[in-house]
Amino acid sequence: MDVLLSTALLIIGLVMLCLGGNWLVNGGITIAKKFRISNLVIGMTIIAYGTSAPELAASIAAAGDHSAIILGNIVGSNIANIGMVVGFAAILTPLTIRKSILRKEIPIMLGVSVLLILISIDGEISQYDGILLLIGLGVFGFYTFKNALKHRETAKDEINSGKSNVYLKSAGLIGLGIVVLYIGSILTVDNAVVLATEFGLSEKIIGLTVIAIGTSLPELITSIIAIRKGHSDIGIGNIIGSNIYNILMIMGVGASLGGILITTDVYVDYAIMIIFGLSLLIGFKTQIINRTMGIILTTGYVLYLLTTFLK
Repeated sequence: MDVLLSTALLIIGLVMLCLGGNWLVNGGITIAKKFRISNLVIGMTIIAYGTSAPELAASIAAAGDHSAIILGNIVGSNIANIGMVVGFAAILTPLTIRKSILRKEIPIMLGVSVLLILISIDGEISQYDGILLLIGLGVFGFYTFKNALKHRETAKDEINSGKSNVYLKSAGLIGLGIVVLYIGSILTVDNAVVLATEFGLSEKIIGLTVIAIGTSLPELITSIIAIRKGHSDIGIGNIIGSNIYNILMIMGVGASLGGILITTDVYVDYAIMIIFGLSLLIGFKTQIINRTMGIILTTGYVLYLLTTFLK
């Protein structure tokens, strides 16, 4: 009976993720047009923050007694965001990546990933390390704000400036989308954990796989919806931004609340996270992640899941 109930709630959670993702994208696109902000910046800020909410909620809930879930969730989510989300999206439609992303945002994502490895060397991500990550979050936030002002779209505003209610509706749509994503992610993650524990999986493996996939579903749904609507900048920006926020914001908050112990086997997962991140640079010359690359990323992620379960 518990299994049937958990399965039903899991399906409801997935439906809510789809609805929330659609509302979030629609609201973000409208605001981008109104303030002449590029879709890329919207994807890396409002939408990336919104789709990272499930990871943040799961990590706060796991802080203290279940720190292994936090680490597994963040590393697993960053791997899933590229292997599952980018891979699957590229299979549906080849993705175009701006040179600015390849030259700036992806290197920032890789740099933040290396920082995570460096602060793990002493066997613990301490509360001081958490504060350091939160300071990094502030610096990155300032960078994105300056970037938004510098690269405002020069095209004429497509929304009548007299219709201020359009802005309010769009902001409300974003807020509603984030709330629905949040509730949907809780239903998805909680019930996925119930089902996973039936098979006797450890907290770390649950974090790396079940929770990581569950909390990456908003990124998957939101990015696919954005790409299908012809806004690949939002999809790519969402993934890169989410991966950066996962480490700086979510790991920062989680570590600040109680510190996180590191086991040596996590370095394998760190290495895989870096490899998946580097794979995005393959499109540096062509600025395209084609279907073949999408298949490679997705296959690589499936193999990673299989080896993780077999550890």
